[in-house]
Amino acid sequence: MNAIQPGAAAPTEPHAIDRTAAASQWRLMWWNFRRHKLAMAGGIIVLLLYVVALVPDFLATTDPGKQNARAVFHPPQMIRLIETTEDGWRIRPHVQAMRLTRDRVTLAPTFTPDPSRKIYLGFFVEGYEYELLGLFTTSIHLFGPENPRESVFLFGADRLGRDVYSRMMKAAQTSLFIGLIGVFLSLVIGLILGGISGYYGGRTDFVIQRVIEFVLSLPTIPIWLALGAALPQGWPPERIYLCITIILSLVGWAQLARVVRGRFLSLRTEDFVTAARLDGASEKRIIFRHMLPSFASHIIASITLAIPAMILAETALSFLGLGLQPPVISWGVLLREAQNIRSIATAPWLFAPGGAVVVAVLALNFLGDGLRDAADPYQK
Repeated sequence: MNAIQPGAAAPTEPHAIDRTAAASQWRLMWWNFRRHKLAMAGGIIVLLLYVVALVPDFLATTDPGKQNARAVFHPPQMIRLIETTEDGWRIRPHVQAMRLTRDRVTLAPTFTPDPSRKIYLGFFVEGYEYELLGLFTTSIHLFGPENPRESVFLFGADRLGRDVYSRMMKAAQTSLFIGLIGVFLSLVIGLILGGISGYYGGRTDFVIQRVIEFVLSLPTIPIWLALGAALPQGWPPERIYLCITIILSLVGWAQLARVVRGRFLSLRTEDFVTAARLDGASEKRIIFRHMLPSFASHIIASITLAIPAMILAETALSFLGLGLQPPVISWGVLLREAQNIRSIATAPWLFAPGGAVVVAVLALNFLGDGLRDAADPYQK
């Protein structure tokens, strides 16, 4: 038996030589994506945002549509975890109640802390009724006042005394899902037209490319404004929501179609496509079973980067009064409350929905950048 000489390298296990050689493309993509710290952070934030969008009423503390004449422009209340008592201190979440007073001359409202009253907060408390995930009716909320008759204003109140925090939770559902639905429609149109253009080529490619160039040559914002202004004002909010989504999709599909067309042009002459064609595979199978999966990661990255554009477009249209209208609640609709000087001077917390837009767009962009970099799993 041969002994191992001192200083000789230890034998290497076959599977440990190069794990990347046997790893699938998705596993390589995940390893690459995991090294992108900003993308990981963005992915966690995006996941949390869509959890909020799925169950906004569960996270709200007050009915988003409830008006309170005594809480007009109520300032934000800070949550305090420690309560000081005569016997010492204890951990009990609460907010300081506010007392409304008015100037005898100008009648201007002023809110001052009321040291004699505290509003205690609890988890899984009773509140207003809502439908959870559209499945059943409940009145349980994640947190809120222990007394259902009391109200807290974590992000302040607007000109009608409505809770800005609860309205932001509800608005997240509209703004985030209109981006998803719009991108899905753009994806369908872009994949179909871009795939046909790149796979068949010839006159078909020429016609589709001229259509794409025409769409890309249109100034985006004026087109949004014109189509948004063309919507009848008397339509119900649900129909306006659907039409805004379609408008955003009709304008946003061209870039994706260009990407898909270029990928199809480069893949249709590859050996695996030729082998599948010689093996008798149908065109449908070649496209959906062989060609599309080969650049699915690029499509995912494109989708992730397109969602922020959809969110910003909806916010801009609603902010200008040409998109969604009350009683529909979106981040753009909420930002319309901050259009005048009085709001800036007396209620700066009405800009909070703008912060939500910034966080969502940045998180989605970081996630998209990470996915785009990870889409090439063999890069160094």
